[in-house]
Amino acid sequence: MKLHSLEREQVLPVTMEQAWEFFSSPANLNEITPGELGFQITSPPCAEMFDGQIITYRVKIAPGVWMPWVTEIKCVDSGRSFVDEQRFGPYRFWHHRHHFEPAEGGVRMRDTVHYGLPLGPLGGLAHVLFVRRKLEWIFNFRKQVLKERFGAV
Repeated sequence: MKLHSLEREQVLPVTMEQAWEFFSSPANLNEITPGELGFQITSPPCAEMFDGQIITYRVKIAPGVWMPWVTEIKCVDSGRSFVDEQRFGPYRFWHHRHHFEPAEGGVRMRDTVHYGLPLGPLGGLAHVLFVRRKLEWIFNFRKQVLKERFGAV
């Protein structure tokens, strides 16, 4: 399995507390995920993020094709970072680190995603043809929504 990575960074004009409050709540994922993905959280809401938290979703991977996605929250450093790791879903491997640090004018939010696809060479072809572009589209959408919601530095 080939491991791929995607990194994104954005400075938001908010406090560390505001950034953590927004990004540590799974309920806000709907707002920053393109509607075309039909993203739905299926697990009961939790008041606070914690190590070992299991979150279940449903995503549309193609028109009319839905897939369950299960992630576990790990390595929570309250106010600064957390990791979501896929336990079941569309990827063979998914490790997404969310990191927040003070920056001039606000908070620097950094996403680092390492991911691998199933199906060997077919997964590699899918990555080249559409998976990479789809992930970039999702994170570009997220960046725009965050800019509209919080403003830009």
